[in-house]
Amino acid sequence: VQLQASGGGLGQPGGSLRLSCTASGSANSIDIMGWFRHAPGTQGDMVASITRTGRTIYSGFVQGRFTISRDNSKNTVYLQMNNLRTEDTAVYYCAADSGTAYTDRAYWGQGTQVTVSS
Repeated sequence: VQLQASGGGLGQPGGSLRLSCTASGSANSIDIMGWFRHAPGTQGDMVASITRTGRTIYSGFVQGRFTISRDNSKNTVYLQMNNLRTEDTAVYYCAADSGTAYTDRAYWGQGTQVTVSS
């Protein structure tokens, strides 16, 4: 399975950005998909995830601001980021796994930089 992320870039505080991640290869084997982020000086955090059946999980720091969605027909997961804050600045990584939780066999996409600054 390969994960190709796109989107990100520069956003303003209070603004919006959208990330996309498409799985290819044995994409039908994938269940959970989602986003993690890593900012300098931190160990990284799960941002939001969604299972194939649509069950969503959000970290508290994005609850109510970010929305994760998924198009199973396109093997693509989206992260709509609204009301951006400067602390959302990080490299965002797409992740996927064959079950409903991430394991050490999870697949990872390349990181995409999100910078929130005025």
